[in-house]
Amino acid sequence: MSNVLRPALSLIVLMSLITGVAYPLVVTGVAQVAFPAQANGSLLYDKDGKVRGSELIAQAFTGDEWFQPRPSAGAFATVASGASNFAPSNPALVTRVTEDAAKLAIAGQGPVPLALLTTSGSGLDPHLSPEAAAWQAARVASARQLPLGKVQALIDANTQRPLIGPPVVNVLTLNMGLNQLPSAQNSAQL
Repeated sequence: MSNVLRPALSLIVLMSLITGVAYPLVVTGVAQVAFPAQANGSLLYDKDGKVRGSELIAQAFTGDEWFQPRPSAGAFATVASGASNFAPSNPALVTRVTEDAAKLAIAGQGPVPLALLTTSGSGLDPHLSPEAAAWQAARVASARQLPLGKVQALIDANTQRPLIGPPVVNVLTLNMGLNQLPSAQNSAQL
């Protein structure tokens, strides 16, 4: 029995050290050298060096002076990330979308963009389409007493055009950029 048990236990200990200690240390070391920002959470800092969030995870913003992200099925809590999994025919989804559209509606702006009414698969997508951001520009410019052209230029400056896929705007970086614009009403701080 000891002829079988000893090699089996030795193999368990060896494989645990390789896969549970050595491999994670090597991968972490390579990531820290090759991709330090991403390995540390893709954190975004304000001008004072304070962490404002991660460019990979959406945050809730309230108030007319901020660009709003997509809705979150998990209320922007990373522990509860995920989609609602409601079918398009589900009355609960129809009710939520109808209520959200009524809250977001702006007279003379046309229909609320779909990106502001539907959640992403994770519920934490930090990006909007440039069109959804532009739809909010008039509200944000008015609340911050900024020229609409400045706000639109900020959206354009923060639009990312990936090699594959549609252009997107990161809502957190866009809102951080708002704090850099001089305005008549500079009370809103991120």
